[in-house]
Amino acid sequence: MAFVEWNRVGETGTIAEIVLNRPEARNAFNSEMAEQILEIFQTIAKSDVRVVLLTSSNPKSFCSGADLKERNNMTETEWRTQHQLFQNMFNSIQDLKQPVIAVVDGYALAGGFEMILNCDMIVAAETATFGLPEVTRGIMPGGGGTRLLSKRIGVHRAKEWVCTGKMVSGIEADRAGLVNILAKSSDIREKALALADKISSNAPLAVQNCKAAVDEIFGMPNEEARKIEIDYYNRCINTEDRLEGVRAFVEKRSPQFVGK
Repeated sequence: MAFVEWNRVGETGTIAEIVLNRPEARNAFNSEMAEQILEIFQTIAKSDVRVVLLTSSNPKSFCSGADLKERNNMTETEWRTQHQLFQNMFNSIQDLKQPVIAVVDGYALAGGFEMILNCDMIVAAETATFGLPEVTRGIMPGGGGTRLLSKRIGVHRAKEWVCTGKMVSGIEADRAGLVNILAKSSDIREKALALADKISSNAPLAVQNCKAAVDEIFGMPNEEARKIEIDYYNRCINTEDRLEGVRAFVEKRSPQFVGK
């Protein structure tokens, strides 16, 4: 059964829209759904897609996390094995060379919130609700919650959210710095698509190097960061897109980037 669907959107077909589609479970992911997400991201990694939108078919729930009904009565070994699958799924999102934009409305809880944190940008509705309630179930976030949330909202606030398991509205999340774009529920897809269009119009190799550089450099000492930044910069020099960008500027026209 397909719990996840994807297709190309936008005028150039270089934007992929991945839709979580298990509404009867509020998009909670079981092993089968996690395998499908992993496979889709592995496919997109090898494609000419330039930007990914990760969204939901259910406006009331982006994703409510791992399916606890499936996890009920699992042995410790079974739990650990399944969590490795979930970790591979999260990693496939974060490690994708192309930028990933989460488009969020409704509940994004536990692993669902962590799925978002593994994305590069977040477009959220005012009616969205974020939360990492794992501590209320005797466990802790294991897919990036403690590792990634502090990078977005600061250590002190991340500790509060994680240790209390509090629910956070889209408006509060935006004020905390979690969200790139906050909009009304009816507008989030349009806003996300406009952001994706803007990114996809740029040189794809340059965009991918920018993403990789920001991820690698964050938190590094300045001297080390300088060396890595110039390395990524140099990777852009010997590309057709760099030559095309300069030509287009001189000729006063829009560049036609091909990702080479």
